[in-house]
Amino acid sequence: MIASHQIFNVVVIGGGLVGKAAALALAQSGLRVALLAQPCTPLAAGAVFDSRVYALSASSQALLERLRVWQALDLSRLGPVYDMRVYGDAHAELHFSAFQASVSQLAWIAESSQIERALDAALRFQPNLNWFDARAQGFELNPASAIVTLANGQRLEADLVVGADGAHSWVRAQSGASVKRRDYRQTGVVANFKAERPHGETACQWFVDGEIIALLPLPENHVSLVWSAHTAHADELLSCDPAKLAAEVERVTYAMSGSLECVTPARGFPLALQTVDRLIAPRVALVGDAAHLIHPLAGQGMNLGLRDVATLVDVIAQKEAFRDLGDTVLLRRYERARREDIGALTLATDGLLKLFAVPGPLVRTLRNTGMSLLGSQPLLKRWIVSAALG
Repeated sequence: MIASHQIFNVVVIGGGLVGKAAALALAQSGLRVALLAQPCTPLAAGAVFDSRVYALSASSQALLERLRVWQALDLSRLGPVYDMRVYGDAHAELHFSAFQASVSQLAWIAESSQIERALDAALRFQPNLNWFDARAQGFELNPASAIVTLANGQRLEADLVVGADGAHSWVRAQSGASVKRRDYRQTGVVANFKAERPHGETACQWFVDGEIIALLPLPENHVSLVWSAHTAHADELLSCDPAKLAAEVERVTYAMSGSLECVTPARGFPLALQTVDRLIAPRVALVGDAAHLIHPLAGQGMNLGLRDVATLVDVIAQKEAFRDLGDTVLLRRYERARREDIGALTLATDGLLKLFAVPGPLVRTLRNTGMSLLGSQPLLKRWIVSAALG
């Protein structure tokens, strides 16, 4: 018989990588945690790679190592990025090198499902974590705790509720936080390809007519496409058969990878900028896409969310003994610690997108000149790499 009322230190709502990482980190710190999430969906039969991949920075790798999840990943399915080449108008080029920046790699390209499966396995070994494959439908706040009611009638009481439930967050709505959202009128089209030519562990990105095309290195000479396309164009790309899509990617990337063979179905997801007026509320903290949504042109959205988790866990670990987890003073420390990082990345990604979307020969000349100047400043490039690594 399932208990109708259970008491925890923290309830984490949200089943993506950020929510599961938050639940695991909090449980490993000794707290009693409830996680409302679904297990990872296995890859489709015959699939070579997951369509959705992430460029994980050094900060994300450090968190996953701390959780002992990185050590469980199949390293043969991770793609290191040692170099990155960014192409602007008229073949203007900007080159970032791990060697020049004195780092091991600029990023790791990892499949979403691989990381999530490792998180799922680690969560199942946590004795102080209860996993609920159920939907939350009620939220009550009282001076001593918050109570989350599930669709099956169960009530979960906790000092703190962590909202990791995505861009359309239910937790955020219950907290009363206001949201500003701007649709980019773009769709991110993702797919994976077998490439004819070696990619040399190099990530490449092209800015073309207000759209951004990226090819990210995967193992065994595969590459992952992330094409931020205007919505109507994205619909055309998603309707292409695999051979036609591969031919179009070859065309816009100047056949840099040679001929391409599509090995996963193309998928699309809408792109938007979303900010919230606050990351916290009484007994509530927001992390990941529930707290911020940025353009994927820099590949930093997941890294930003995992840094939310690392900061929240550190703030909780350093709390005074007399404070409970839902203390507003404690939660404000988390919010203050995250504002600068979130604000800077939001401004940078939105600004770059706007800059490369402006048409005209004068603006094109200024962009090319700016890229050339940046390319000639090794210290500035090293600072940019350090910021991206977190």
